Amino acid sequence: MANFSKPTVPQFSVDVYQNEFLPEGGRDVSAIVTVTSTGGGTTGGFAVGGAAGVVIMVDCSGSMDYPATKMRGAREATAAAVDTLRDGTHFAVVAGTHVAKEVYPGNGGLAVADARTRAEAKEALRRLSAGGGTAIGTWLRLADRLLSSTALTIRHGILLTDGRNEHESPEELRAALDACAGRFTCDARGVGTDWEVKEVTGIASALLGTADIVADPAGLAADFTAMMEHAMGKGVADVALRLWTPVGVEIMFVKQVAPAVEDLTGRRTEAGPRAGDYPTGSWGSESRDYHVSVRVPQAAVGQEMLAARVSLIAPDPMGGDPRPLSQGLVRAVWTDDLAMSTSINPQVAHYTGQAELADAIQQGLDARKSGDRDGATAKLGRAVQLAAASGNADTAKLLSKVVDVVDAATGTVRLKAKVAEADEMTLETRSTKTVRVKR
Repeated sequence: MANFSKPTVPQFSVDVYQNEFLPEGGRDVSAIVTVTSTGGGTTGGFAVGGAAGVVIMVDCSGSMDYPATKMRGAREATAAAVDTLRDGTHFAVVAGTHVAKEVYPGNGGLAVADARTRAEAKEALRRLSAGGGTAIGTWLRLADRLLSSTALTIRHGILLTDGRNEHESPEELRAALDACAGRFTCDARGVGTDWEVKEVTGIASALLGTADIVADPAGLAADFTAMMEHAMGKGVADVALRLWTPVGVEIMFVKQVAPAVEDLTGRRTEAGPRAGDYPTGSWGSESRDYHVSVRVPQAAVGQEMLAARVSLIAPDPMGGDPRPLSQGLVRAVWTDDLAMSTSINPQVAHYTGQAELADAIQQGLDARKSGDRDGATAKLGRAVQLAAASGNADTAKLLSKVVDVVDAATGTVRLKAKVAEADEMTLETRSTKTVRVKR
C-alpha cells in the first residue's frame, strides 16, 4: 500500500504572457495565462482541504471476458487502486453493465479507507464477473449518488470501459454527464480496442478529467495506480478561472491549452456584472496554461486599457462568498510602432499551433475513416509539420505509426497501407495532449 500524507493546501500564482501592443484600429488581444499551484502556503485565508471521495467504476459487461485477460486485468487494477488510497479517503467500487451495481461497501454510501476496508474491498473484487450490456450513464449517476452521500471536499471518479455504450442512447449519456458536471471529476480509460474514442474522451472532457487508452490489459494496474496517486494529490476542488472584462470588451474564447487542449468557452457561468467563471476542476501541485482571447473597442495611438482581469476562484468551505486565490491582468496598448504591434508573443504562437495540431489530427483521422485519402494526407501532414516545429515528440511518434513521414519540416507524408487499430486509437485519444512552451 502506498503511504500518502494528506496533501497540503496549495499556493496559487497567475502569470500572464502576451504582446499588449496593438496597431491603430487593432481590436484582438490574446494572452496565455499560466496558473501554478504549489504545496504548502495559504490560499487567501481559505481552510481548503477536508475529506476526499473516490468511486471506481469497472466495466463488467459480457465483452470483458473476451479475452479473459481484460476482466482479470480490471480486477487487479482496481485492487491496485484501492491499495493506493490514502487512509481516511472515502471510496466505493461500482460494477457497470446495462445497470450499475455497488460492489463495495454496498450500503448506499462510501467506506473509509484503512487496512480493514481495503482488504474487504479487494475480497469483494474477486467476485466480479462479466455479463450484461453497457450503459455508462447509469454508472455515472450511481457514482454521483455515492459521492453525494457524504460531505466531501474532493469528489472524483475513475471509469474503465472496454466497449461502446450500446444499451442507452447518446442523449441519455449526455443527460447523465450534464447532471454530473461540476459535481465530481472523472478520469476515463478504454481497455482493448473495441470502445469508442469519442465516447471516452467526451466523458473525461465533460467531467474535467483525463482520458487514455490501455490497449494491453496487462498495463491496467500501473495506469490505475498512477491515476489514483494523482487523485490523492488533490488539495483544492471546484477551482474556477474567473474572467472580468470592462464594458465593450467581447470574449472570443477561453481554452485550457496545457497539459491538454480543452475549450472552456461554452462552460461559462455568470459571476456578477461583466464577470464569468470557467471550471478547471481539482488541483494539487501542478501548472496549467490557458489561452484567453478578447476583442476590445477601437482606440487611438497612445491609449491603453485593461482588457481583462483573470482570477482563480475557489469556494469557501465555511459557506461564504468565493474569493480570489490569485489574479493577473491582460492589457491593451495602442502604438504606431510597427515592430511592437506585429510581434507575436512566443507563448501565444506556441499554443495556437498546439490547438491547430489537435484539430489537424482529429480532422485527418476522420477523413481517413471516411475514405478521403487526400484530405487525410493533407491534414495529417500538417499535423506532422506542427508536431515537429513545436517539439511535440510524443505526438510526432504517434503520428509516425499512422503515416510514413517523408519530410517533417514541410509536412510531406504518405498514409500507411495498414495501421494497427490500437495505434490509430492511441493517436486519436491523445491528440489533445500538448507540450509546454519553453520559456
